[in-house]
Amino acid sequence: MSKIHKHVFVCVNERDLDNPKGCCFTKDSLEIMTKLKRITKKSGREEIRVNKSGCLGSCEKGVACVIYPEGTWYTIPNNDKAINEIANHILGGEKASNYSMRE
Repeated sequence: MSKIHKHVFVCVNERDLDNPKGCCFTKDSLEIMTKLKRITKKSGREEIRVNKSGCLGSCEKGVACVIYPEGTWYTIPNNDKAINEIANHILGGEKASNYSMRE
C-alpha cells in the first residue's frame, strides 16, 4: 500500500428522523461516498483514500465532505454532475466551487 497523500471523508452519520438538524445518511451519503471511492479506485490513484466519517457538523446543509490535508469542505448533492466535479477535484483538478461549504 502506498503512502496516503489525500484523505476524503464523507459523513454517513445517522440521527433520529425527528432531529431538526437531519442527517447525511438520509441524504444518500453512503451512496455518494461509494461513488467517490469507485471513481478514485478506478483512476488507479492509490495515494488517495475515500472513507466514511461520523458527523462533520453540517448535516442540516446536506451531505458533508472534507478533503485533507488541504481542508476543502463540500456539501454534496446526490447527482452525477456534482459527484463528478468533486471527484475531478479529488483527483487533482479545480475545486468544485458550486458545492463549496467553507474553507
